[in-house]
Amino acid sequence: MKPPRKPAAPGAIERALDPLTGAIKRATKGLAPTAAAPGKPNLKVSPLAVALPKMPPVAGVEIATARAGFYKHEREDVLVMRFAEGTTCAGVFTRHGVGSAPVDWCQKQLAASEGEDIRALVVNAGCANSFTGKPGADAVRRVAAAIGKRFDCPQRAVMMASTGVIGVLLDDGKITHKVPEIDAKLTADAWSQAAAAIMTTDTFPKGATAVAKIDGVSVGISGICKGSGMIAPDMATMLAFIATDAAISPGALQTLVSLYTRGTFNAVTVDGDRSTNDTCLLFATGQSGAPRISRAGDKRLADFRDKLEGVMLDLAQQLVRDGEGATKFIKVSVNGAESAASARKICRTICESPLVKTAFAGEDANWGRIVMAVGRADEPVNRERIAIRFGHLVAAQDGLVSPTYDEGKMSRYMKGKELEVSVDVGVGRGHAVMWTCDLTKEYVAINGDYRS
Repeated sequence: MKPPRKPAAPGAIERALDPLTGAIKRATKGLAPTAAAPGKPNLKVSPLAVALPKMPPVAGVEIATARAGFYKHEREDVLVMRFAEGTTCAGVFTRHGVGSAPVDWCQKQLAASEGEDIRALVVNAGCANSFTGKPGADAVRRVAAAIGKRFDCPQRAVMMASTGVIGVLLDDGKITHKVPEIDAKLTADAWSQAAAAIMTTDTFPKGATAVAKIDGVSVGISGICKGSGMIAPDMATMLAFIATDAAISPGALQTLVSLYTRGTFNAVTVDGDRSTNDTCLLFATGQSGAPRISRAGDKRLADFRDKLEGVMLDLAQQLVRDGEGATKFIKVSVNGAESAASARKICRTICESPLVKTAFAGEDANWGRIVMAVGRADEPVNRERIAIRFGHLVAAQDGLVSPTYDEGKMSRYMKGKELEVSVDVGVGRGHAVMWTCDLTKEYVAINGDYRS
């Protein structure tokens, strides 16, 4: 698996955004100079941001964006992708108790079609269409029907996703009357516009791309995602869409996206809150010329599996880097747990503790808060063997403060933007890794002003 991309050098984000098309320039018109947006105006670009990479076309994928008007300020807020005939699809979705109309639609249609011949994706930002009952489901159906009619495919072949305010019914007419415009704008080279159109409180567009080999044939993998707050996925991220021109059966795709979600999108958290709309969809157009693969474990998929996991991890980590108000990117490792599941629970408890996260925000090497979080995870630990490290610095070992502990060195380490904490709980061989960010005053400001 490829290592995560390094943060952008000073000015790289701005340079990466400059070449974007007029659609994004129109969306950012009038915003503060520090905004990357077409998300919410005047949000400053995260100091942990990475530049959007150059994302080449994926054979069999056409993209268009448009402004439907779900936001008061001028920006594009609808994304449509059209896929070649025979495209297969798999997905993972939120296990949130409420869910949303587009999540219900995708799950139903993927089951009915068995993931075969999916022809389009429609995404809107600014309205989640969640907790909207039958009217919300009817709105989704009407959009899918309009796109299906335009693209000459059944409505079940159209995937849907929404993000925005919960409890607001989708005004589907805002999308359907844009369908002719969208159809006319479809192009193979618009990944950057796509990444921008799905942003909400995001401060930078998120994308990742890779090239893999399948039986000697090069295949592309590109993906975008959005998310900044309400991030503690229990399936995938807020919204993520990945496309490849490989030819892979729906069953194999489902195995891959489910498998790699666990260590990527399910291993990040910003604030401990799951969304009603979390969706990750993986599309395979089959247009590369590589042989069709029907088993996820096929040896010919070895490089593809590695590159796909790398793209998914890159996207997932960008969510944390754009955590609302984040100033620290934090990797937390737990070792010595009773099981992998136990390690994951301890890891998540550390990552989601407000006291731990605010200590990082204040650059306070208060390792006692780590001990607190470990204990309240209610998992087996050996108090006499617990060890805690901040980077290479040992804070505690054998259940006590380390004899080499140096407050000055710890404080200097905490000033870094990228931090690592490792904990050994001393009872077994279970291991887990998660990524999180700090919790700052800006997070409160952003969410207190969310609907204003």
